[in-house]
Amino acid sequence: MAIEPFDAPVLGGAELVALLRGAAGAAQAFMVAVRPAVAARISIDGRIDRRRADEEQHLVHGFGWYAAYAELLNQVAGWAERLSADGRFGETEALLSQLLFGEYARQLTGGIPMNQGEIVRPEDLTADPVTLRHLEAPALGRLAREGTTRSVKSAAAARIALASGNATVEITGLDDTLEMVREQFYLFAREKVAPHAQQWHLDNALIPLPLVEELGEMGVFGLTIDEDYGGHGMGKTAMCVVSEELSRGWIGVGSLATRSEIAGELILSGGTEAQKRHWLPLIASARILPTAVFTEPDTGSDLGALRTRAAIAGDHYVVSGAKTWITHAARADMMTLLVRTDPAATDHRGLSMLLAPKPRGTVEDPFPAKGMSGGEIGVIGYRGMKEYEIGFDGFRVDRANLLGGVEGQGFKQLMATFESARIQTAARAVGVAQAALDTGLGYALARRQFGRPIFEFPRVANKLAMMAAEIMGVRQLTYFAARRKDEGKRCDLEAGMAKLIAARVAWAAADNALQIHGGNGFAEEFVASRLLADARILNIFEGAGEIQAQVIARRLLEDAN
Repeated sequence: MAIEPFDAPVLGGAELVALLRGAAGAAQAFMVAVRPAVAARISIDGRIDRRRADEEQHLVHGFGWYAAYAELLNQVAGWAERLSADGRFGETEALLSQLLFGEYARQLTGGIPMNQGEIVRPEDLTADPVTLRHLEAPALGRLAREGTTRSVKSAAAARIALASGNATVEITGLDDTLEMVREQFYLFAREKVAPHAQQWHLDNALIPLPLVEELGEMGVFGLTIDEDYGGHGMGKTAMCVVSEELSRGWIGVGSLATRSEIAGELILSGGTEAQKRHWLPLIASARILPTAVFTEPDTGSDLGALRTRAAIAGDHYVVSGAKTWITHAARADMMTLLVRTDPAATDHRGLSMLLAPKPRGTVEDPFPAKGMSGGEIGVIGYRGMKEYEIGFDGFRVDRANLLGGVEGQGFKQLMATFESARIQTAARAVGVAQAALDTGLGYALARRQFGRPIFEFPRVANKLAMMAAEIMGVRQLTYFAARRKDEGKRCDLEAGMAKLIAARVAWAAADNALQIHGGNGFAEEFVASRLLADARILNIFEGAGEIQAQVIARRLLEDAN
């Protein structure tokens, strides 16, 4: 279809950039002002009380959501300032920015959706009129009024339609090297992943090994491993770019390197030099595929309650217990296996990490190793690697494969990987959301009803415009977390914020893409149905949304008293 001319944005240029900064500043000022009041409600004698925090979960988690929104707006404002200084803050960027800020300004004052049916409002955090007045700042008010008008939405939607088929619908702010990496993996996913993903999903098939091997040759599995150990040493921002574009093709392929990323970081940060020299080149080259074996049937996020036991017998550990939700377990050659080595300990202090080799299994015989058994867990989405439950009964691991050579360090070693894992999950969520935008836009332009493409109906176009605006915002928040990691700074807070919002954005985008398809979206043959199933897992693994909100809030509130 021919795209009709569209109105110029209501706001633009330096005026808009200044408004964005003012609005972001007002959101952050609200967070600074409200923090002591929230902390006081869950504290006893100036210290946060766990029982009170649990009883006030709506308050605590809501505070985490407000904090994540404030940081996202701050990062988008900074991105706009950088582009403006370079003369690259164009019409598409201006439209998406004001739409995002206008909508989020309305949510900051009227209520943020933590989930379907769970809204946190500013009055839930405080009744103090002086604190609430920060959300009445002129910049927030103007963007709320003028940033979400019909003309802005229509113009943004038209811009998105004109950009259909491009790798992104806005300038990312990445340097030239990373933009080249993005383009390379965008083209790879478009050619070799996206055309086959739907059938692989419907067949519940493992991702073909030749594709895995090709990604290994492209350096995907050693992207962030130091060059001294056979990797590329490119950093977490590069990891985000690659994960996003591969997940845009299919989240299964975009997640292939996740377990290599976890294993690599575990060994880099906690392994002995001999372990690094042995394992990291094998992981980086994809000569071995690792899997992460942490979760147990009754522990979930409570890793301190883990019960799988590893007892010393001569030169080996003998492992017994049960694990679940283990991704790519049958095909893996090595397990990063979290076990309890101190039976007297009842919390995380008795845990250790083993680097446990295993023979590669098949679909018919997934676990041919002595002392291992298990089977597949059927899932509605996130296919391509398969999920498994595993039982250990006398499984043996050389004592030399204790990560770091010292028992009792497993929990600490695992915590060191959570930042990167959550940043990568946020990037995967951005990729799924972008795929939903691609799919929804393509269908809206092609599908005709009542004599015209359904894209021309405002509520269809509005959905697409909002998808693009939220993707733009959470992409910048994800890059921010990755940059902090690359700079060697603590970023568990920023990683949690990115993962929290990105998971919701992916779900909303997938749901809206399906809605645009109407009844066809509910049919398995259409990609929209798969995207909805794939998106749903993002708010669960690597720390559920509730856990992310709790972590964010606790980090910020602990220093408030």
